[in-house]
Amino acid sequence: MPAHPLRGAAAVVGVADAADPTGMLPGTVAQLEARMIREALDDAGLAVADVDGICTNNAVGWAASLELAERLGISPRWTDSTQAGGSSFEIHVQHAAAAIALGLCEVVVVAYAATPRSDHKAGRGGWRSRAAAGGATPSGEWEVPHGLRMPMGAYALAASRHMHLYGTSSEQLAQIAVQTREWATGNPRARLQQPVTMDDVLASPVAASPLHTLDCCLVTDGAGAVVLTSTARARHLRRPPVAVLGAGTCHTHALISQMPDLTETGGVTSGRDAFAVAGLGPEDVDVVELYDSFTITVLLALEDLGFCPKGEGGPFVADGPLRPGGALPANTNGGGLAYTHPGQYGIFLLVEAVRQLRGEAGDRQVPGAEVALAHGSGGVLSALSTVVLGTEATL
Repeated sequence: MPAHPLRGAAAVVGVADAADPTGMLPGTVAQLEARMIREALDDAGLAVADVDGICTNNAVGWAASLELAERLGISPRWTDSTQAGGSSFEIHVQHAAAAIALGLCEVVVVAYAATPRSDHKAGRGGWRSRAAAGGATPSGEWEVPHGLRMPMGAYALAASRHMHLYGTSSEQLAQIAVQTREWATGNPRARLQQPVTMDDVLASPVAASPLHTLDCCLVTDGAGAVVLTSTARARHLRRPPVAVLGAGTCHTHALISQMPDLTETGGVTSGRDAFAVAGLGPEDVDVVELYDSFTITVLLALEDLGFCPKGEGGPFVADGPLRPGGALPANTNGGGLAYTHPGQYGIFLLVEAVRQLRGEAGDRQVPGAEVALAHGSGGVLSALSTVVLGTEATL
């Protein structure tokens, strides 16, 4: 069977991200976006003048990609402002790889920045949950009036259902936070770098039963950018190309009350499609970067992507596979639970996966990593997008 036309057609050639142990970054969203784009292009050995495709979805302003391109002084031939929450950037990579494969553009920048922690400290409002979103939203009309605390209340419902059906325990969910924090101890830019125990997680305040505070992601400033081009051109640039081997996307609902099955996400479809395009399976993956808005998000992803059978995520994580030296190294920068989470974490999944495949992760490098998976989750387990990345040797 011939390879899928998307497999290896495009490659990531430049990455950049910014985070700080204080949780805050200097500069505005626009300034951080520009800084990330400049650093990612420099990483690739490219210039702003080379960019003819642009992706972003910041809520600042009117039309994100139009305004960003104007600030950069470029006129892109291709543009994408897809907004699906935290998985937007994996979707952008899928779209960009397809556009490059079709010759619609040649160099695409995916960028994101947000400063919710600085905004809160400065009295500018900071991060606001969808419960506080303006206007007559479906969530505001149908869910929030019934007392659902968003977004953690939605994830608490999924965790409760998983516990009821499969016997998953708070101790097993806590193991995800413990193992993720072990990675954060090797990341000097991580917001939380002190190890935690399962007892620490269980002793932290309950955010929305059964989820404790340490089951929940951070709220920090953060920014990142990814540059893609054709794999043929990538071979002549500054860094080793990281090929987009496969990608898949699926969204199933917007309101958590409309989720078809609280224990199964669209990751079943996005993962299946991404692996099919890549011609690979879960057994081929050396390192995974999984959206960890909450520990239950990780557990569902492990099951839906096929790393363990449905319902067995609890016993699977209890054996410690996600930690440094484990059988399935995961969230190697400390993840949204301990590194950074500025509202939409998906760009950081891609940046860390690329660094792992380029062997640039320092103390947290996974030895010999050739295939990495970045799996974004947007909304309330609503929009899932999976990207399989590989080194030149995997093509």
